[in-house]
Amino acid sequence: MEPTVQRNLIPRDGTLHLVGALDALKAKAADNAQKWHLLDESGRIPAEPSFTELFEHVTGAQDLSRDVLRLTGDFATSPHSTSRADHATLDHLARASTMAAHAASHFSETAEAALRLPRTPADQHYLKNRMVIDHATARAYLRRTSEALGDTVKELNGQLDSHRMSPTPSHRESPVPPPSPGPSGRHR
Repeated sequence: MEPTVQRNLIPRDGTLHLVGALDALKAKAADNAQKWHLLDESGRIPAEPSFTELFEHVTGAQDLSRDVLRLTGDFATSPHSTSRADHATLDHLARASTMAAHAASHFSETAEAALRLPRTPADQHYLKNRMVIDHATARAYLRRTSEALGDTVKELNGQLDSHRMSPTPSHRESPVPPPSPGPSGRHR
């Protein structure tokens, strides 16, 4: 491997730590997209959707968004974010940040609409449809967040492969012994 490419790699331990954090956020986004529902078992919106439950979706999505944003900011300020190889990593992280922020805002719109449900059936129909669309959109953004985090992990795994291929001396190898001194000019 070229020395300049090796110099631009994130240290292996740092990469492993980052991959672990990304995998956890990726799983959290995917799990929340799967388990957070607005519709009941029959596929209908409840007559009176629970603001409290919907607001839990908002706070969970905001927590996830904050974590993704923090990780992205930390990576962006690291010295490794300026290398060409890590530009793709930063691009995926930025996309994940954007998707996570959109998810939180759509969950928020859904929760707010639950408080504004009017009493007349005609007005309720429109607002409930809007809630279904916002909630489904938020869940889709969570899935996209998870995908972007997965793409980031793929980029970093490529760096780990580069670490594996780089010729680094093993700690167990003893250094090459110095050459033995030549014959001296004195004889006994």
